Amino acid sequence: MDIRAIAMGLAFAAMWSSAFTSARIIVASAPPLTALSLRFLISGLLGVLIARLLGQTWRLSPAQWRATILFGICQNALYLGLNFVAMQTIEASLAAIIASTMPLLVGLAGWLIFGERLGALGIAGLIAGVIGVAIIMGSRLQGGVDLYGLSLCIIGVIALTVATLVVRGAMSGGNFLMVVGLQMLVGSAVLSVFAVSLESMEITWSWQLIAAFAYTTLIPGLAATLVWFLLVKRIGAVRAATFHFLNPFLGVAIAALILSEALRGYDLIGVAVIMAGILAVQLSKQYQPRDQGL
Repeated sequence: MDIRAIAMGLAFAAMWSSAFTSARIIVASAPPLTALSLRFLISGLLGVLIARLLGQTWRLSPAQWRATILFGICQNALYLGLNFVAMQTIEASLAAIIASTMPLLVGLAGWLIFGERLGALGIAGLIAGVIGVAIIMGSRLQGGVDLYGLSLCIIGVIALTVATLVVRGAMSGGNFLMVVGLQMLVGSAVLSVFAVSLESMEITWSWQLIAAFAYTTLIPGLAATLVWFLLVKRIGAVRAATFHFLNPFLGVAIAALILSEALRGYDLIGVAVIMAGILAVQLSKQYQPRDQGL
């Protein structure tokens, strides 16, 4: 792994982790599905416009279209839509921790469903991840966490796992920025239906809301997704996913820094165990004879 790939991975982890904090600011002042649908519309149009200027085409292969649509529905509409709604009642740090378990779920799915070999290190990583989640959930449940919001986050990370499992279909054939833009437009279209049906346009305007919306649209929304696609292309999905082990810590740290969310002792212990589990699972995959992707 070269220096450029490491820099891209660190940048992706920081941008991805910061999205929960900016989302928490947005949903405190605006209807979540409406805000997210608008974010995807703007990000998607910008992505498609830049892609066209770079000579990329939206004439994708049938396999690319299927993967792009599925990725847009699972990641953007389901995963992020559910998380935006959930963060009306739960902290950004908890949402980040739950979402960060995605590599563990991908590893588990690969092992149980697709017959991928994990080895002793990978299995130990999965067990560590379960223990870490149990530590955090036990502490949060005793503290009175909102179960509805928690449930939405859990369903969301399952949808993110499905999206990750199909990302390689969207990667094949080039047109990376076009694919990024189109999958965002898919998410915007799906979310707009639910936003119109379920939400009213009640917005409390502030500079914090505007700044958070602009940031989440351009940085986690467009830049992080593009960096992730390029990183997977550069070093493969398994090696790229190693950087996910940073997300639990960064998600909690950024929420504490920006939102002044409490740093609980059990949370920190659980985050450390989850990080170790994610790293173990990804390292075990790197020793496999073939990069099978996420």
